[in-house]
Amino acid sequence: MKIIIAGGSGFLGENLEKYFTEKANQVYILTRNPQRKNEIYWDAQTLGEWKTSLESADVLVNLTGKSVDCRYHEKNKQEIYSSRINSTGILQKAVDECSEKPKIWLNASSATIYVHSEKHLNTEENGIVGDDFSMNICKSWENEFFAVKNEEIRKVALRTSIVLGNTGGAFPKLKMITKLGLGGKQGGGNQMVSWIHVDDFCRAVNCIIQNANLSGTVNITAPNPLSNQSMMRKLRNKIRIPFGLNAPVWQLEIASIFLNTETELLLKSRNVYPEKLIKNGFKFSYSTFDEAILNLLES
Repeated sequence: MKIIIAGGSGFLGENLEKYFTEKANQVYILTRNPQRKNEIYWDAQTLGEWKTSLESADVLVNLTGKSVDCRYHEKNKQEIYSSRINSTGILQKAVDECSEKPKIWLNASSATIYVHSEKHLNTEENGIVGDDFSMNICKSWENEFFAVKNEEIRKVALRTSIVLGNTGGAFPKLKMITKLGLGGKQGGGNQMVSWIHVDDFCRAVNCIIQNANLSGTVNITAPNPLSNQSMMRKLRNKIRIPFGLNAPVWQLEIASIFLNTETELLLKSRNVYPEKLIKNGFKFSYSTFDEAILNLLES
């Protein structure tokens, strides 16, 4: 297959590129800073030479967007919003001009679109979508993506949870704070954590590409979310650290200022279930948190 990954130079893009290249696919990366032969310059805002790379592509994946791991002041909020909306909009313009359009377009979204929920398990069908800055970003992003219907293109929004891997994302940070003895519960500890091993993330993307039944929104998350308290306890046990200091909300509020982030990333309860993937026969290699971290700590 010919696969184009826009914004593919980050943690998820690098893993997808490796996964699909090892399966003998041609993978091209749209990036602001091209360094290699398969990387093509784009600014994620305007049409340019890059649009010709979309011609007769089998798969277009858009992962573009400013990281939400920052303080939510007005400038960052605007950049979080515009980086997602503008890149999706300009890709649509480029796709519209293709004589042979990509067969499937996967656009990043987030499991954060669902409300804070400790009890209600959010599937694609019964998930409760809420109303705050983060949730509204996701809604606007998906609305932009699905605004134009191209009959010949199958569109899928990837509502992705926390992706666990050794080369980026949350896991190296969680491992570090646990080793420092700070791996207790964060806040009340009852908030649910939805997660997926990076290998299963790549396999889920491949499953969606291969399965014509999958379209619209798809939850990309393992089937067993767990509480923050349970997650941190399991991590301490696996790393063999006997204790972990708890971090009450007031401490997290202060720490988040110094760490240039937001407490929402730790305290929001994301309780999400991958109903569509499971109904379409997807088998997780790491369906429990124990299996996932055992693999990551050994690799």
